[in-house]
Amino acid sequence: MGHLDHATFGWLTPVLSYVMACTGAALGLRCTVRALASTGRARRNWLLTAASALGTGIWTMHFVAMLGFGVSGTDIRYDVSLTILSLLVAVLVVTAGVFAVGYGRNRNRALLAGGLTTGLGVASMHYLGMAAVRLHGDVHYDPTLVGFSVLIAVAAATAALWAALNIRSPAAVTVASLVMGAAVSSMHYTGMFAVSVHVTPSATALPGATAMQFIFPLAVGLGSYLFLTFAFVALSPTAGERAASASAQRPVAGAAR
Repeated sequence: MGHLDHATFGWLTPVLSYVMACTGAALGLRCTVRALASTGRARRNWLLTAASALGTGIWTMHFVAMLGFGVSGTDIRYDVSLTILSLLVAVLVVTAGVFAVGYGRNRNRALLAGGLTTGLGVASMHYLGMAAVRLHGDVHYDPTLVGFSVLIAVAAATAALWAALNIRSPAAVTVASLVMGAAVSSMHYTGMFAVSVHVTPSATALPGATAMQFIFPLAVGLGSYLFLTFAFVALSPTAGERAASASAQRPVAGAAR
């Protein structure tokens, strides 16, 4: 049985992964607030931005945390195709959940459907990402902890969508983002504690890429996307600010005539 280490770099990867989860959550919430105050193409674009932020934030949290994952007695590699597929799954299912809430006529029904869909999708992303792990040995899962991690994912997704519908002030969004980041991180580590590995020593080279060759550059790229998008959203005027600006300009235009 191989010894599993979930923090080979100490607290660096758990803390950084939590920061990424909170950043994605905060950006997703702010964009959804903007979307619900908009109509037409603007609403669609804000919802797409919210979904990409939440999806990439969750995925980046998972794989930043995986940078600290190690198993004694074996190297670890990652299947590139499955890893990218896990990213696509994360973004697509979050998009489905966000659009269900953004366009649903019955908000309670949309919240439940969106939360269930998104939660199951996030759990699928996690375990698809784990399926991408290549090592010398066999990976096993504790069914009880796996089920618990899925329940946490559904609860976290539902809470995120509820917050998107009901929270407006920046301070409340900040608090909700911290809570959501903790929930998503809890789901990840609950799923990781469900893992056990029976190592089979071998001199055969493992297929796939190392975390530093592939996952680290991709996580840095997605993290940069989140922070740049966050800056863009922070600097973009809200619907209320645009309306106030237009209202302030009308008397000036009238006086000019």
